[in-house]
Amino acid sequence: MTPATLDHAGIEALIPHRGAMCLLDRMASWDATRIECVAVNHRDPHHPLRSASGLLASAAIEYAAQAMAVHGALCAAAEGDRAAPGFLASARDVRLGCWRLDDLPRVDRDELVVVAERQAADVARILYAFVLRHDGRELASGRVAVVLDAALASVR
Repeated sequence: MTPATLDHAGIEALIPHRGAMCLLDRMASWDATRIECVAVNHRDPHHPLRSASGLLASAAIEYAAQAMAVHGALCAAAEGDRAAPGFLASARDVRLGCWRLDDLPRVDRDELVVVAERQAADVARILYAFVLRHDGRELASGRVAVVLDAALASVR
């Protein structure tokens, strides 16, 4: 049986990222085609993707990629299988609604919400659409293609 929600530790158990590089704080919901996750680390001065200019909005792609990895792992587990490792192949039609994620206006629920929806999939590739929001405001959206490495999955 797969969980309805996950905390940070549960997410770490599903994806290869550990510690601060596991950007997602929790998984709020998911189904066979869609996942919603939350992150609260966008203001962290030690954020692993932070540059001298701050946490650039392009980091939204990594937040989305991690949500997609969680989704893939959950879908595989629901089928009694193990997810094949995936590699980000492309990001298309990415629209950024801000320059940085660390200087957003502070609000009561100061969190980033990432939603990823699987658009198409086969044994070798998956295409997701994603959106990243803060306080209901869309900060980033786009499509990400993932290439699966089934050969690598068999040696894990």
